[in-house]
Parts: sequence; C-alpha cells; structure tokens
Amino acid sequence: MSPWRWIPSLYIAEGLPYFAVNTLTVIMYTNMGVSLTDMAFFTGWLYLPWVIKPFWSPVVDLFKTKRWWIVVMQLAMALGLAGVALFLPGSFFFSMTLAFFWLIAFFSATHDISADGLYILALDSHDQAKFVGVRSTFYRISSIAGQGGLVLLAGYLENTLSDIPLAWAYVFGILSIFFLVCSVYHAFALPKVGTDNSIPAKNKKAALKDFFKTFASFFKKKQIGVALVFMLLYRFPEALCIKLVQPFLLGSRETGGLGLSTAEAGFINGTIGVIGLLLGGIVGGMAISRGGLKKLLFPMAASLSLPCIFYCLLAMFQPTSFYMISGAIALEQFGYGFGFSAYMLYLIYFSQGNNATSHYAFCTAFMAVGMMVPGMFAGWLHEFLGKYEIFAEGFNQGYINFFWVVMLCSLLTFLSCTLIKVNASFGKKTGNEEISEEGLTQVNLES
Repeated sequence: MSPWRWIPSLYIAEGLPYFAVNTLTVIMYTNMGVSLTDMAFFTGWLYLPWVIKPFWSPVVDLFKTKRWWIVVMQLAMALGLAGVALFLPGSFFFSMTLAFFWLIAFFSATHDISADGLYILALDSHDQAKFVGVRSTFYRISSIAGQGGLVLLAGYLENTLSDIPLAWAYVFGILSIFFLVCSVYHAFALPKVGTDNSIPAKNKKAALKDFFKTFASFFKKKQIGVALVFMLLYRFPEALCIKLVQPFLLGSRETGGLGLSTAEAGFINGTIGVIGLLLGGIVGGMAISRGGLKKLLFPMAASLSLPCIFYCLLAMFQPTSFYMISGAIALEQFGYGFGFSAYMLYLIYFSQGNNATSHYAFCTAFMAVGMMVPGMFAGWLHEFLGKYEIFAEGFNQGYINFFWVVMLCSLLTFLSCTLIKVNASFGKKTGNEEISEEGLTQVNLES
C-alpha cells in the first residue's frame, strides 16, 4: 500500500485538532465576549493533554494497535466537535464547550502518539526519510487551514449570519464531519502492520517497570536542573504573548486593540504568520548547521524574544494600515521561528545517550509546561497592569503595559541561556558531533 494513500490525510488530521483547541478557541471565546482573564486561564488548561502525552503513551502501546487508536480517536474527535457545535448557541456555552474541548485535546494527543508510532512501524528507514518532508508539509497545511482557513470561514459566517455563536457552530460542525470522514477512510486506508500489536498481558508489568525506570533515568542526567530551567524559561515571553495576541488583533481600538475583523486576523495567522514562522525555522536550521548551536544560542535567544517589541509599538501607536500590522507580525514570527530552532536542538542535545527517544519526549512535556502555565495567567496580568500608568501616559494602558512587561521577561530567556552548557561542535555540518538530518527535520516539524 502506497504511503501516499494515508500519510497526507493522517498528518492533516493530526494538526487540525491541535490548532482548533489552541487557536480557534482563543479567537472564538474572545469574539463571544468571554473576559481575557477567563479565556486565557481556562483555555490554558486545554494544553494539559499534550503535557502528559509522554506519560500516557505507554498505555497506547499496552492496549490495542496504533491503527485501532487512530481510527477510534478520529471518531471520538468527530463526536466531541459535534458536541461543541451543539452547545455553542446555548446559554451555558462556555462551561460545556470547554469540557468538550478538553476531551478533544486528550483524543488529539492520543492520536498524535498513535499516528507517529504507525509512521515508524509501517515504513522502513528509507521510506521514513523519504516521506518525512511529506509528513511535515501536510502538517503545515493543517496549520494554514486551522489558523487561517477556518478563521476566515468563521469571519465570513459572522458577517453573513450576524450571529457569532451560530457561525462558530457551523465551523466546528464542518470539522466534525471532516473527522468522521477521516475515521471511515482510515479504517480502510491505513496499513495493517504485523508488528503493530499490543503488548501481551504477561509483559505489561515489565513494560511499565521499564517506563518508570526510563523516567527516573531522565532526572539522573547531568545538568538536569539547569536544563529544566532552560526548558521552562527560554520561551517565557512567547508563552505570555500567545494567549493575548489574537484578542489584541481583534479588540476594539477603544480598548487598546487593533480592531481587525475575524477574517483579517485569520489571513494574518494562516498565511503571513505561518510563512514567517516557516522561513525563520528554515533559516535557523541552516544557520546552526554552519555555526553550531553554542555559537548561535544567544543570537537566537535575541531573535526569539526581542521582536516582541513589535507588539509594544503596535499597542502604542495602533496603526490602521493592514500592511503595516501584517509586516510587523511577519517579522515577529520570523524571529520566533529562527530562535525556536535553538530551543528544539537543545532538547535533542540534552536527550542524547541511552533512551534518547523517551528522554526527548519528557523534554517536550516540560516544554509544554513552560508554554501552558504563563499563558494561563496572561489575561489576569493584562487586567492588573491596565490599572496603572507604567510605560505610557494618555493611552489605554492594558496592552501597552502587558507587552512591555513581556519585553522585560526577555531577561529570563537570556538568563536561561547562561546556565546551560553545549558542546561547541553540536549542530555543525562537520565535526565530531553532527546532528542528523532527521533531527533537523524534527526541529522544523516541531516549530
């Protein structure tokens, strides 16, 4: 069976629920009048399933096959998305849809484990290398569709129907139908692999014991303390920003926002922002392959954190030019993609040795914690800072003060970089310690 029959659809199905849960919810709840404090805090919790994904993955191996998990999780996501569409127009939409979104997030994280596992089992090393670019491309297509296309559709429906809850109900209803079709299609299209079997009952206890042993070995690695500080703090400014950028774009100019429509925000997110992010990641990977991670660590830290100043300037001057706003966000996303390459490569570097794959998964769990926790309190921080004239007078204070505090938090990024130690040759194209092409591809996929 040709991998072209299932890899593109599988990785679109892997990406869409992630962006639906982590991007669409922010825009939808903002448009529906949920306070920034509640929106940021409660949608922040939706990230938890991806935090615990490495600890949940052994369960997927213990029971059933990867193929079974994929088909069932896609069906479960279809039902969860239908639940969101059903309850959005109701009076208890916030609590009910949050419950469904949390289930969708859990199903999606489980689907990620199964999809990546099947990719490895169904393909030999040659085909894995051959199709890794295809896998990454279609994941990116899901990013464009999830952050751009679906938001554009929601904006169109908001204007056409003049009913925001109903507009978003249609969007999630369409997503539900898509995942139902995916589940049916993949029930026939996914390959049946002889090695794709659950662990026999007599071996399950030993498998769990090995997992906990591997987990314990992670905390015995050299420099584990400073490594965890780096994982949690390197992206701290971005973690604060991520929950409030969309409300800032959509907010009225009277409240300090830029007053963009939902469709305009969707265009910026799904095209300009994604292109900037991809280019930054590509250039970052090429730069490290030439100079090495150690040499480029601080320049990349500056690239990731300092472009947040564009949000400070946008908040202070509130330009009306769509092109100026788009350009600023494109530059910020490029800088983020460039700087994020260093972060992902350090996770690969720190994971080297025995149990590298498992240790890398634990690193990504701490990466997720570093993004989840600051974002949960971003709305409260915005509300708190809005009461004071700190960085400017005569302006609506909330977003201005918030984004300047984010800039100050860039000091935490640089502090975390001073703590870690990296071999000078790591990441270079030549040298004693080369990072594999697969590792660089993983960086681009994760970013």
